[in-house]
Amino acid sequence: MTMVIIDYAHLYYKAIARTEVPPVMSGKFVQIRNEATEYLVFSPKEFTKYHANIVERFCLDKGVEGFYDSEGKRYVIPDRAWSVAGGGKYEIDTKRKTIKLYDNSMAYGKFEIEGLKKKMLSLPAFSAFMVRIE
Repeated sequence: MTMVIIDYAHLYYKAIARTEVPPVMSGKFVQIRNEATEYLVFSPKEFTKYHANIVERFCLDKGVEGFYDSEGKRYVIPDRAWSVAGGGKYEIDTKRKTIKLYDNSMAYGKFEIEGLKKKMLSLPAFSAFMVRIE
């Protein structure tokens, strides 16, 4: 399964906040999968308050149909080819080249840890980083 990183930091900081991307950021992320690809979708805490908001943004960007559940806590993707494996929080320091993934999502549960560090380190975006998963 191919892994793709999507990071909404540039969208938020450059286009919306109209500032530079800070060297140290924190926020939330979700793991979304389809049959061939696993997406790690990162979003700064200032941009998306909830994990469901990240899933909604991803779906809008990718043209994937979805909707909020009756309680408004989860953004549901009805197409069974897609699934949200879980979520958590992140801290990234681009100067020190570190990223920490931790915690869980109240809506989607804990992200899947197995093999995640190895997959992340195989990508150019994180190959020089120290990845810590808790």
